[in-house]
Amino acid sequence: MDLAYIPSPSTGVIHLGPIPLRGYAFCIIIGVFVAVWLGNRRWIARGGKPGTVADIAVWAVPFGLVGGRLYHVITDYQLYFGEGRNWVDAFKIWEGGLGIWGAIALGAVGAWIGCRLRGIPLPAWADALAPGIALAQACGRWGNWFNQELYGRATDLPWALKISEGPNRVAGTYHPTFLYESLWCVGVALLVIWADRRFKLGHGRAFALYVAAYCVGRGWIEYMRVDEAHHILGVRLNVWTSIVVFLLAVTYLILSAKLRPGRETIVEPDREPAAGAEAGSEPAKAAASGAGAGAGVLPKAGSEDAAAKAGAVAAEAATPKTGAGAASRAGATAEGKTTAGAEAAPEDAGTEPKSPEAKKL
Repeated sequence: MDLAYIPSPSTGVIHLGPIPLRGYAFCIIIGVFVAVWLGNRRWIARGGKPGTVADIAVWAVPFGLVGGRLYHVITDYQLYFGEGRNWVDAFKIWEGGLGIWGAIALGAVGAWIGCRLRGIPLPAWADALAPGIALAQACGRWGNWFNQELYGRATDLPWALKISEGPNRVAGTYHPTFLYESLWCVGVALLVIWADRRFKLGHGRAFALYVAAYCVGRGWIEYMRVDEAHHILGVRLNVWTSIVVFLLAVTYLILSAKLRPGRETIVEPDREPAAGAEAGSEPAKAAASGAGAGAGVLPKAGSEDAAAKAGAVAAEAATPKTGAGAASRAGATAEGKTTAGAEAAPEDAGTEPKSPEAKKL
């Protein structure tokens, strides 16, 4: 007799009139919100703009859902295309069945598109979102609890999960592998946050750490599960996948640290300069011209005359009012008049110059 166990919900759906509210879907939605919320905070802390994470998530989430479902259907095709099966069930995502490997792979494609449109580097965005993805998985795993699926071997431990009789399952108490993975994902999120603060991870290394740490946990948890799965050399397919992806993530961590050490200094460049701030813009030119006039700077035309006048004023201020000073001022004034006369001469073009005889007359 089991003295303690974790009960399973009697149903995974509640009907609000004609609208079904499914626990599995709620867990996924909550996970998405948590990932975007935490990712946005981390993105702003790195110098990004508010809302960028959500804008890119609009691309990443649908791609991730499609990728997760595709991976599940391809690796468990016998559940939908075997004898006596209905292939339409492959589209019933609310009944469970999302492969995290496909969700991350195709979700990355959607994120890449969103990042390209915003002109930001995908690795920096992935680093900001990494712990949020782990927490999203922690939330999403509770959807398996609502559906009474993906549990482990039979056990009589106090935290055993009680499963009721139903399609493709036998009543009993089993290891709550959904709970193990949920708690592991919370630990992965905390690990990534700590390592990112301690070592200033950048260029996708925080995301790679999340992937590697998740694969370690997924490997031993997958080994405990008893649901139907494909085997290679007697080992479940997802265990092999965990090993391969773990090695790839560690390889990226090592190579990235050598080739691109440090962290990005600018994650989201400002592509919208302030109005009139551009060099050569009309408002800037007008402002510069107005400022020059207000400061007493004369236009370029007639600059020689301006220089002569400025020199005369300076000489007057510095020279005592003596006869020599007066002569100097007279010379400067005469020079200014001569220059002015030389500049005014072109305006009289077409008129004949007066001869010395005309002057006498």
